[in-house]
Amino acid sequence: MELRFHLRRIGNAINLSTPFGLLAARIGGARVSAGPRGLLLAEGYRLGFPYAAAFTVGNVLIARDSWDEQVRRNPRLLEHEEGHTWQWLNCLGLPFLLAYSACLGWSMLRTGDRALGNFFERQAGLESGGYLPEPVD
Repeated sequence: MELRFHLRRIGNAINLSTPFGLLAARIGGARVSAGPRGLLLAEGYRLGFPYAAAFTVGNVLIARDSWDEQVRRNPRLLEHEEGHTWQWLNCLGLPFLLAYSACLGWSMLRTGDRALGNFFERQAGLESGGYLPEPVD
C-alpha cells in the first residue's frame, strides 16, 4: 500500500474519525471488513440516519446494502466515498461534521438539493457519488 494511504489511515485514527466510524457502523448493525487502500467497508447498516445509501466516517465507508451491490449500481461510488476520507483527514476529524453540515445547509438554501451546492460533495465528485451534475447559479 502506498505511503499516502498509510498516512491517511493513521491520521484518521488519530483524529478519532475512524473510531467514530467504527462505532457508527456497530450501532447501525453493519459488518466491517478490510477494503482497498486502507479503507474499511461496512455493509448492512440499518439505521435511518443519515439518509443515504452510503456514507463515510473517517476511513469507514458505510452502506445499507453490500458493497458489491453498491458498486454494481454505481461503479464509481467507492472512488466518491474515498474522496470523503481525505476530507475527514483535512478537516482534522470530527470538525468535518460541522463543516459538512454547514455546506449541506448552504446547498439546500441555494439549490434545494443537499449535494449540488455542497462543496464537499462537489469536491468528491457529484457524478461518481450518483448525483446529477447540474450547474449551480
